[in-house]
Amino acid sequence: MAERKTTKNAANVDDFIKRVENETRRKDSQAVVKLMKAAARKPPQMWGPSIVGFGTHRYSLANGREAEICKIGFSPRKQSLVFYLGNFDGRAALLRKLGKHKMSRGGCLYINKLDDVDVTVLDTLIGQAWRA
Repeated sequence: MAERKTTKNAANVDDFIKRVENETRRKDSQAVVKLMKAAARKPPQMWGPSIVGFGTHRYSLANGREAEICKIGFSPRKQSLVFYLGNFDGRAALLRKLGKHKMSRGGCLYINKLDDVDVTVLDTLIGQAWRA
């Protein structure tokens, strides 16, 4: 069976964010770390090569094996910030208030830059995702 790429590792989050080429995305990433750190009350950790995550969520795969991923996290991609917040009650109503964003079929939230959204609503989304 293939080795999972998205596992918790010891890479330095600050070093990873410093390497983000786009200045706006880099500054937004620093702001998102602060929001998520406040919600989780835990330090960030790298998951795989490009996800900054907080906490751990265990789940079962179709083959019966267990796996884990960060409970909340994000990744500063070239085109957008991708948020991994899971599904929770009230998420759809908050997303309607968020501002300019896209959702993937898998439930990932895509934001081009923080200036495109209401950061207070994003903060609420992050907090509720953490508590879910």
